[in-house]
Amino acid sequence: MSQKVTPSMNSLKSLPADYRFDGSSVPRKGGLRNGISPSDTAAGDSEESPYSGHVEHQSLSDDMDTDAAATMPLPQSDERRWSDTSAYARKKILQSWIQLPNGNWELGKILSTSGEESVLSLAEGKVIKVMSETLVPANPDILDGVDDLMQLSYLNEPSVLYNLNYRYNQDMIYTKAGPVLVAVNPFKEVPLYGSSYIEAYRKRSNDSPHVYAIADTAIREMIRDEVNQSIIISGESGAGKTETAKIAMQYLAALGGGSGIEYEILKTNPILEAFGNAKTLRNDNSSRFGKLIEIYFSETGKISGAQVQTFLLEKSRVVQCAEGERSYHIFYQLCAGASPALREKLNLTSAHEYKYLRQSNCYSISGVDDAERFHTVKEALDIVHVSKEDQESVFAMLAAVLWLGNVSFTVIDNENHVEPVADESLSTVAKLIGCNSNDLKLSLSKRNMRVGKDTIVQKLTLPQAIDARDALAKSIYSCLFDWLVEQINKSLAVGKRRTGRSISILDIYGFESFNKNSFEQFCINYANERLQQHFNRHLFKLEQEEYIQDGIDWTRVDFEDNQDCLSLFEKKPLGLLSLLDEESTFPNGTDLTLANKLKQHLLSNSCFRGAREKLFTVVHYAGEVTYETTGFLEKNRDLLHLDSIQLLSSCSCHLPQAFASSMLIQSEKPVVGPLYKAGGADSQRLSVATKFKGQLFQLMQRLGNTTPHFIRCIKPNNVQSPGLYEQGLVLQQLRCCGVLEVVRISRSGFPTRMSHQKFARRYCFLLVENIADKDPLSVSVAILHQFNILPEMYQVGYTKLFFRTGQIGVLEDTRNRTLHGILRVQSSFRGYKARCHLKELRMGIYTLQSFVRGEKVRKEFAYLRKRHRAAATIQSQVKSKIARKQYQDVTEASLVIQSAIRGWLVRRCSGDIGWLKSGEVLVKASVLSELQRRVLKSEAALREKEEENDILQQRLQQYENRWSEYETKMKSMEEIWQKQMRSLQSSLSIAKKSLAVEDSARNSDASVNASDATDWDSSSNQFKGGGGRQQQQQRPMSAGLSVIGRLAEEFEQRAQVFGDDAKFLVEVKSGQVEANLNPDRELRRLKQMFETWKKDYGGRLRETKMILSKLGSEESGGSMEKVKRKWWGRRNSTRY
Repeated sequence: MSQKVTPSMNSLKSLPADYRFDGSSVPRKGGLRNGISPSDTAAGDSEESPYSGHVEHQSLSDDMDTDAAATMPLPQSDERRWSDTSAYARKKILQSWIQLPNGNWELGKILSTSGEESVLSLAEGKVIKVMSETLVPANPDILDGVDDLMQLSYLNEPSVLYNLNYRYNQDMIYTKAGPVLVAVNPFKEVPLYGSSYIEAYRKRSNDSPHVYAIADTAIREMIRDEVNQSIIISGESGAGKTETAKIAMQYLAALGGGSGIEYEILKTNPILEAFGNAKTLRNDNSSRFGKLIEIYFSETGKISGAQVQTFLLEKSRVVQCAEGERSYHIFYQLCAGASPALREKLNLTSAHEYKYLRQSNCYSISGVDDAERFHTVKEALDIVHVSKEDQESVFAMLAAVLWLGNVSFTVIDNENHVEPVADESLSTVAKLIGCNSNDLKLSLSKRNMRVGKDTIVQKLTLPQAIDARDALAKSIYSCLFDWLVEQINKSLAVGKRRTGRSISILDIYGFESFNKNSFEQFCINYANERLQQHFNRHLFKLEQEEYIQDGIDWTRVDFEDNQDCLSLFEKKPLGLLSLLDEESTFPNGTDLTLANKLKQHLLSNSCFRGAREKLFTVVHYAGEVTYETTGFLEKNRDLLHLDSIQLLSSCSCHLPQAFASSMLIQSEKPVVGPLYKAGGADSQRLSVATKFKGQLFQLMQRLGNTTPHFIRCIKPNNVQSPGLYEQGLVLQQLRCCGVLEVVRISRSGFPTRMSHQKFARRYCFLLVENIADKDPLSVSVAILHQFNILPEMYQVGYTKLFFRTGQIGVLEDTRNRTLHGILRVQSSFRGYKARCHLKELRMGIYTLQSFVRGEKVRKEFAYLRKRHRAAATIQSQVKSKIARKQYQDVTEASLVIQSAIRGWLVRRCSGDIGWLKSGEVLVKASVLSELQRRVLKSEAALREKEEENDILQQRLQQYENRWSEYETKMKSMEEIWQKQMRSLQSSLSIAKKSLAVEDSARNSDASVNASDATDWDSSSNQFKGGGGRQQQQQRPMSAGLSVIGRLAEEFEQRAQVFGDDAKFLVEVKSGQVEANLNPDRELRRLKQMFETWKKDYGGRLRETKMILSKLGSEESGGSMEKVKRKWWGRRNSTRY
């Protein structure tokens, strides 16, 4: 029995107004919301299923013509419906959801039902009575925590909330919603990343929802379909979009890496986050700019380059921050992590010393080390090839911006005109940007205005001067950010010309709604409206339009279209952007006149609501946002005065010059309107809103040429606390991103499609019968019939085949198995052919090798024989030469031995020598042996002196080595001393040698004279007289010997004394011995003593030498010559 229940939505404030769970014969205006369709029948008509009913179609869009609507297929009368399940749940005693007064949903069990009331038992044992129509059916426990929302039997908001919460509590933060990945921010580290997970998703051994799975699908479809891909990451501020983008980039770098460029791409994240992210009230790392990273791949799937595009940097955050927020991270990182040398060069102080940073009273982020992050940024700059000089220039620009905020002004006249105070701040800014302090002072206190052909100098008041200072700071930072992006793109542009396809990752600011919303939130929410339309168009409009155009049996699903809100922004000439640009061109335009103009022209739009004074409200897809027009016109104009641009162009640093050149190039278009009268320059050529609108249209065009993959990031709470799950906040975000509608289309639609030609070409070889000559449609139908695919699992369109989820996988599995079998057969046959061919080749190779080896051996034998003959010849020559040499050596040795033996025989047989009557000399053997003994004794004495000389030289060498180890100065003194010692030693040696020779000669003469006196009687008196003279001559010689002995003894003693003193001074100087004296002074005194002694010793040595020379000359001129002549005469006449 059917029943009609009038819906009452007063208690379900969190549900959309058109959300229905009961049957009604009257469809509501607006069609379906959240995947629920209006119905004409009651749910209680059938006890077999809760899904029976009828669906009435609604128009896809208001501007669709009636002819297109007439061609739509009629719905079947027995179509399944899944929106009305309350009566079925009540009858089967199922669990149901009840919404509490605080808006949260709680699970309860129906105890009883009476009329329109039901009694529920909640989890805590509390029993309540509620209206039956307010109950929402719950899924069985077996479906708790499913990884795809399409698997839920009851698809409603509380079930989706519970499923996400169930997975979130188990750190499973990723959930599929059809083709969309839902990512809930855990606000903590979760063990879902790393090389092991990357490898698992690469091999497809893990099919759980993940960012890795989305990136893997993108890169595989890019290679397979040869179509560019895009990964669109959206969500509110703080939902984790930036981290999700980095995770996707890590997976792409892991799969497409190898060239090294992927490491540079990953290192762009720390740079862009430091210069473009800041702490807000909702997010500690909020992206204050939009970013599109397009990664280029080669034809083999390897990364070959990348390009970064940015959108709408929030420049106002440089000079103004709300309480509890921070400016851009890089300022705090620079103040915390700069080295002492860099601090001194930039005149840096702590962050709380700068006005731009201390106005928010927030200097740090919990758990974040700014100093460590600064070193990470420097390493990243090195990796993307930013030189050290450019890095220092970048840090100088950042410090200049901070010091600009500290520039203060003083009133100089009665008209409140001001000029900058010439303090440390002004001089530091001028030094950092490389300009003159007076020029900087003039640019901040005066303005040159052009009136016709004349130029008027106008002094600035305090508000005008502050605006000029802040505008200069914002422009420097904005240009610095653009310059860094340009340098990154230059570094990543390697190999771009040799690329095949690309994957774009869009990380753009999320929807924002604060207590006070300004121009930045206005542009950000407009961008999110555009992205939401792209999302709707891809997943709703294009999906359903393609079904209709291909003529398949499809039930329409209505959705919330935000085209009205986009028209409110973009419509000309009465749109928000057009009116904003128009008011910006008026000289007398103010923020209040802008608000009044918007209210005057746009009140008739359903998405616009006026408010008091400067406030107006826009109904966005994510909710209503109230904007305040304060600062709209100034931020939209974004003026930097021409005087400031000229100041930058005159700087000595290259970065300010580049900034000025860039702004002048962009402002080549003549300036008109109030900008011309104010003497300003339109640094962006167009207004900020118009330029941003153009960037968005280009972005949408680029994304439209790609296959999109959507990731919806969800923020579970506003306090960034792990484990906290706020149902209301999550539900609002789910509604904004249309998750339920996506699941509805994916589950009841045909997500997989393929053209007839491609389907037939891909699977025709699976057919048993040969029907290759038939058209592709017939081949496709034959394939479907052969594999018994149920008719409700596919639809045949005009140009394509449409399959429900999972059906194409069956065909792919069959195709893969068949291909695997074919490959096995082919591999076996090819192996057999290859083995036969190998056998033939092997036989031929054996024959060829035999001939080649024989020829090689013959050549080697001939070569070896030739070498043997040459070796024999060489050996014969060498052996003959060796034999001749040995013969000569033996001959020479024999001659020496013979001469020695003959001499020995002659000496042994000669006997004594004496005087014969014939006048010949006869010498006795005893006399000759005495002479030889004396010679040997003299030689021994000489050797002793030489040994003493060697000992002295060794001592000197030791002293020299010790001296050279400790002091270079001492070494030079020691070298001089060594030379002098050697000179004295050589003189002494010469004296000793000459004395020894003379003594030997005298002793010989004395022996001869003594023998003559014994043998010759006739001349005894003569010899006696000669002997007396000899003794008289030996007395002064003995005196000379004693003098030389004393000199030698004095030399040894003095050398020992000087050596010991020098060694002691060296040990004192090296610290080995402690003494209360000055080593350098004592060394100089020792040197003076040595010089004095050396001079005295040299004089005495010279006197002794002269005396000895005189005695030697007298003796040699007298009897010695006579004795020698007589002795040799007798020696020659001796007879044996």
